[in-house]
Amino acid sequence: MQIQFVKNIQFTRLIKAEGRLREFNFRKMTVLQETLFSIDVVDDRGNRVMFRMRKQDNDWVIIPQPLPAWVQQQEKLLGEMITEELNNPTTIVY
Repeated sequence: MQIQFVKNIQFTRLIKAEGRLREFNFRKMTVLQETLFSIDVVDDRGNRVMFRMRKQDNDWVIIPQPLPAWVQQQEKLLGEMITEELNNPTTIVY
């Protein structure tokens, strides 16, 4: 019997979007051997906005879906944060 360990990657970043500091939560997932990141953030009304990003031509892009403009405008920064976390993972030891 062979045991395989898969590292779970989750992290949170604060980003200023639409004039407010917002908490974006990232979670790495693998779907059909493709690496995706599920991201969620709360809007002004307290509704959770959820979307996914995938790697395309060395850049992380939002998978097309209806999203608020303030989320779409942060696509490049979100991609940079994913790349930064994958290259320099944050380690928390309890």
